[in-house]
Amino acid sequence: MTKHEISGHVAAGWEPVRAAFCRNFDAGGEVGAAVAVQHRGELVVDLWGGLRDPATGAPWKSDTMVVVFSATKGIAGLVMAYAHSRGWIDYEARVAEYWPEFARNGKAEITIRQLLSHQAGLHAFHQKVDREVIADFDRLARIMEAERPEWPPGQHYAYHIMSLGFYEGELIRRVDPQHRTLGQVLKEDLADPLGAEFYIRLPPDIPDDRLAPIQTPGIVASILGLPLAMIPKVLNPWSHVFRSTMVNPGTMIAVDRDTVYARDLEVPSGGGVGTARALAKLYGEFATGGKRLGIRRDTLEALKAPAIPPEGGTRDMCLTTDISYSLGFMKPFYGLPIGSPSAFGTPGAGGSMAFADPEIELGYGYVMNRMGTGVEPDPRDVALRDAIATVLG
Repeated sequence: MTKHEISGHVAAGWEPVRAAFCRNFDAGGEVGAAVAVQHRGELVVDLWGGLRDPATGAPWKSDTMVVVFSATKGIAGLVMAYAHSRGWIDYEARVAEYWPEFARNGKAEITIRQLLSHQAGLHAFHQKVDREVIADFDRLARIMEAERPEWPPGQHYAYHIMSLGFYEGELIRRVDPQHRTLGQVLKEDLADPLGAEFYIRLPPDIPDDRLAPIQTPGIVASILGLPLAMIPKVLNPWSHVFRSTMVNPGTMIAVDRDTVYARDLEVPSGGGVGTARALAKLYGEFATGGKRLGIRRDTLEALKAPAIPPEGGTRDMCLTTDISYSLGFMKPFYGLPIGSPSAFGTPGAGGSMAFADPEIELGYGYVMNRMGTGVEPDPRDVALRDAIATVLG
């Protein structure tokens, strides 16, 4: 029995997940965390425990929320899938068909599929993108329209660490009949109908005592935790990865010294805040046919399909490793074995993880407040997913 207080429930047969969650606290250095699994429409795992805020000793509660960094990209991908299902976008269409000004500076032929699959060469901004710019959607759109891709569309993978969500956000503003933002569509059309508390625009009335402050490992530990080949590139001001992260570290804009996380600010590539339960519910809906949200079958089939790699192969020019992206998500590959070939999801910096596996009708969410290091799957998340695999045989 763990010395840390663990709350919540697991359905009969899912006890190995509880055991793995407890071990993460006892031997894995977990501080505060939550994990949830929705299987065939039933919430079979819903656990939380530890400390929400070690500085005050406040416990992690059922409704505690935390920023999930790049795991936000997957939720933004679900919003894009919803837009596809509603007929607002076609994955094979050119972005400029919906956003004519996007065509400037060599971007006219970029398709939505290429953009969502990190093949557009738009991974780095060349103008300053700070909190003031992000709060002004029109100003941000002008900056994106002025960007020039690093190479012809479809030539290489390059992880659009910060930029992808902003391009997605402007597309949603253009195609939604009500011209809502991506965060508004998420809340009103996906999260609220499913009873899933996840925000890509944290409302101002969310109290600080529901939010878990992030425990960061520090810049040195973070860099040393990276693959050896990636370290010099992170430190090189002219590299793809440096220009896509260090120049405009937009995911950190979501963090606020005064209110834990910024309010009323949309960072769809890294500023999502919510619970593990919400992640499992959102992905679980797409893993079980999407009936409650009215998701079309062709949309679900597109998400399940194998990734279509770029002409230059599967090596990511930012992450310096082979990878697999499709339509706003990562697909299973040797570095991220998240289930069957039909699975799709996105990890977040520090360890958070969420995905759908339609083959086994499963939605999964794991969140925490102590960040790990590196870009490999976090051992705490891996232990939980291994326990799920044990349960399902």
